[in-house]
Amino acid sequence: MAVAAWRLTLAALILTPVAVLRARHEVAALSRSDWGRVLLSGLLLAIHFVCWITSLSMTSVAASVVLMTTHPIFAAVGSYVLLDEPFKPGMVVALAVALAGSGIITLGDVGQGTHRLLGDLLALLGGVSAAGYFLIGRRLRGRLPLLGYVYPVYGTAAMILLGGLLASGVPPLPRGSEPWLWLGLMALGPQILGHSSLNWALRYLSATFVTLATLGEPIGSTLLAWWLLGERPTPPALLGGALILAGIVLASRAERRATQAHADGMSAS
Repeated sequence: MAVAAWRLTLAALILTPVAVLRARHEVAALSRSDWGRVLLSGLLLAIHFVCWITSLSMTSVAASVVLMTTHPIFAAVGSYVLLDEPFKPGMVVALAVALAGSGIITLGDVGQGTHRLLGDLLALLGGVSAAGYFLIGRRLRGRLPLLGYVYPVYGTAAMILLGGLLASGVPPLPRGSEPWLWLGLMALGPQILGHSSLNWALRYLSATFVTLATLGEPIGSTLLAWWLLGERPTPPALLGGALILAGIVLASRAERRATQAHADGMSAS
């Protein structure tokens, strides 16, 4: 909770001077319906970080990150149901393969105790909430400039998380200077540069395609956790992770074929 709260709070504070200078009119012009979507997007982003970061202390980094990065599949389903974007051929197969991989990881952790299984479920919930966050971004970014969207979303998530932090009884302020250094780097790197880049892309690409940009995260994080933390991935995590990544690759190809077919159709017309 504390890590999530301060990551978003520091990101919002860093962006505040720029937002005041360059995006205050866009934020002030948000309609009531836009604000409703912005608040929901901030809530989903807060849920994503709380669930995912908490899962990292309960299950392995490999299982947590792989399960969290199922969000391209959930984004594809949500795009079809909520945004009327066509369900690409091959997406059903991709969904089935990815869900099978999630099931293998979960079953592999059943014997490790409820603590680890809960971590897997939290990571999966983090993926679902991330998909909702990107779907709302896909809808709003077509009309809103980047800073006019991400600033109120990050600020909403920060306020929700700070409120939850104070209500939880967890010490709200990290002790020492080193935690603040890492939190500041998280706010600058993964949040302001990483998440904002993905939200920028949502103006031009589908939510499914944008979330597929995180495909390399499970591989990199698993290797780093093995090297730095001594977390050797278990056979179920390797097999399940491979299936999830295969499902995401299949979804990526389906998205690419659909995008190319749409482009060809526009050229022909």
